[in-house]
Amino acid sequence: MVIVMSPKASEEQVQAVIEKISEHELDVHRSTGKSRTILGVIGTRIEIDPRDMELIEGVSEVIRVTEPYKLASATWQPEPTILDIQGVKIGGGHFVVMAGPCSVESEEQIQAIAGIVSKAGARILRGGAFKPRTSPYSFQGLGENGLRMLQDAADAHGLLTVTEVMDASQIDLVGRYADILQVGARNMHNFALRKGLGRAGLRVFLKRGMSATIREWLQAAEYILAGGNKQVMLCERGIRTFEDYTRNTMDISAIPVVHKLSHLPIIADPSHGTGRRDKVPPMARAALAAGADGLMIEVHNDPEHAQSDGAQSLFPGQFQMLMREVTQIAPLVHREL
Repeated sequence: MVIVMSPKASEEQVQAVIEKISEHELDVHRSTGKSRTILGVIGTRIEIDPRDMELIEGVSEVIRVTEPYKLASATWQPEPTILDIQGVKIGGGHFVVMAGPCSVESEEQIQAIAGIVSKAGARILRGGAFKPRTSPYSFQGLGENGLRMLQDAADAHGLLTVTEVMDASQIDLVGRYADILQVGARNMHNFALRKGLGRAGLRVFLKRGMSATIREWLQAAEYILAGGNKQVMLCERGIRTFEDYTRNTMDISAIPVVHKLSHLPIIADPSHGTGRRDKVPPMARAALAAGADGLMIEVHNDPEHAQSDGAQSLFPGQFQMLMREVTQIAPLVHREL
């Protein structure tokens, strides 16, 4: 249930509504927009009669939210969420590029790539220190040493960082180094991890599961939001279909759909979405045109010898060209770099 307060409602009237809801042992999530306050009522059973709430002074409208995701819904919060991370804004017309290698492999490697992507215009350095790999014999990442290298490279080149957290037990460790904690596609259904991130209050980058519907994806975000953490952004990284020419099928249509259903920012990852270096730039341009709030791009200074995902990593020159194209397209679709 969503309770929309009148633009002229006083703080006392808002508190009276909150107290009324609390009497029913329900949670209240408050959202204050430019002109009015919206109260989201959350609970396993909502037994409040909407007509009773409509009669309270200061209440403008009561809306039943039929979606299984409440806090992620655009019904609860019509205005887009804008994350502000040390001056870097994501969402609400602000466009950001995250770039870097799939894995942090060495000090020299991550420092070189950080310099390349920063000079080209990226604001956030990506790189995995803990890598969930299909084969147990594949490179699994450098762990905490990789996190230190990532942070040092980002600090040296004026970048923020995003890296994956694989388990609830890693949240504190990864949170000490990274500005944004990524939940990978394989972990979208990790309930303990999502609940832990909700309690931790750290910035979360939630990737869509490779077989997840948009509804399931938004419900996964709901777990984090319900824990009290509003700093959530989504990432479309392609889904698994019968097509095997590309690594995944990049679901560009999910971008405008999510913008209609939810207030959360959505980033596109065409590197995982296609798995092919030559297909990354056109899908990146398409995602921006479709309304994405940012891009996550894999870049490597020597992709042919990368420890992981070299085939989908752009060469430095390709990334520089893509950034020039993004700079030209962004104003046409009302995005500010």
